[in-house]
Amino acid sequence: MSDWGIVARAIHVLSVVVWIGGVSMVATVLLPYMRRGESADWLRDFDAIERRFAPQARLAVLLTGLSGLYMLYRYGLWDRFLSGQFWWMHLMIFTWLLFGMMLFIFEPLVFGKWVRRRGRAAPRSTLALMLRLHWALLILSLVTIFAAVVGSHGGL
Repeated sequence: MSDWGIVARAIHVLSVVVWIGGVSMVATVLLPYMRRGESADWLRDFDAIERRFAPQARLAVLLTGLSGLYMLYRYGLWDRFLSGQFWWMHLMIFTWLLFGMMLFIFEPLVFGKWVRRRGRAAPRSTLALMLRLHWALLILSLVTIFAAVVGSHGGL
């Protein structure tokens, strides 16, 4: 292969699909389904599902960052961060950093324990909060993807 940048771009896109696809599944299917249920044991079910998906999401976010970093290096794109014209690249970095901090720092060290404690005390309101948070993250992600695709093709 003569251009590893093409491979990096493919890895980047596939990783984003897995990562944001998971966020979409949680926000639009999983949490709404749990919200309609009678059981206040949604937290147990959510934890079981999260334990299976969290490593995939972490790997996808890590691969997204590494492939993005490689493309910045390979194509010499660092100077774009000095231009307002490429604001969408700043948005990509912001979104990636937010998810990286959530997945690698806040959720395992702070947020997960807080949600479990609050979920036992106030299951319905905690589930509603989780749903709002995931919707906000999904909307941010979709706006970022839209801006990145349009911006990288000369628009915006």
